Amino acid sequence: MEKSNKLAAKRFKQIRETNGATQKEFAEVLGIKNNIADIERGRTKITGYTLVRLMQECQVNPLWLYGFSALKEMNALQVDVSPKVITLNSSTNENMVLVDAKAAAGYPSNIQDRHWFNELPAFDFPLPEYRNATFRGFQVQGDSMYPHLKPNEWVIAKAVDNFQYLSNERICVIVLKDSVLVKQLHKQDTSSCVTLVSLNDSYPTIEIKLSDIQEIWEVSSKLSFDIHSIGETATIHELQLAMQRLSSEVSALKSS
Repeated sequence: MEKSNKLAAKRFKQIRETNGATQKEFAEVLGIKNNIADIERGRTKITGYTLVRLMQECQVNPLWLYGFSALKEMNALQVDVSPKVITLNSSTNENMVLVDAKAAAGYPSNIQDRHWFNELPAFDFPLPEYRNATFRGFQVQGDSMYPHLKPNEWVIAKAVDNFQYLSNERICVIVLKDSVLVKQLHKQDTSSCVTLVSLNDSYPTIEIKLSDIQEIWEVSSKLSFDIHSIGETATIHELQLAMQRLSSEVSALKSS
């Protein structure tokens, strides 16, 4: 707890400096008589009233203040990234909707249209790994996640209800207001933005606001139908080993 209090004091000062306020001005904003310098030095603990005022005036997430969350701002916690529509089978059980590349183009604009989702193919996956949660299948477009995910492969992803509890650096399907992306999602400690990273180094990273996200689906598995890719991978690996041996032999000749 002492470590959390020290961190809170440090971040309290960071909040004041970010707002460009002097210690006197910050005390007036928060409506407190406490010595701001003593709070920032860790000599005086942040009271419950001060914490409430930080939340009201600066939108500070109290969990971030004490080091229990990566999200600094309260409004980041209020973003609804859960599914807007779920579909049921004839037995009134949830089924798994499949969103292919063509359907993905219309997904953002139809995100709350139940009739649109009912037109998409859906099925039940009778495996224990796909129970007690909402899952959806998405087709991978392009090679931005190569070699981990190849073009036209399918990922099976679980609905994320609360962004706060999503583990960092997870591969996710992110539904924005105008597109559907499959990326590795990196949380940022000091803002309500996230960074979307492609596993293919030739693609740039993307920074977006949490408020621009409509849904997040955490990828749990993939479906691949290219059974011959194993042999191709093995061949490439053999070529890499051969090149390494050749390079070693050339280096040995140069040194002799």
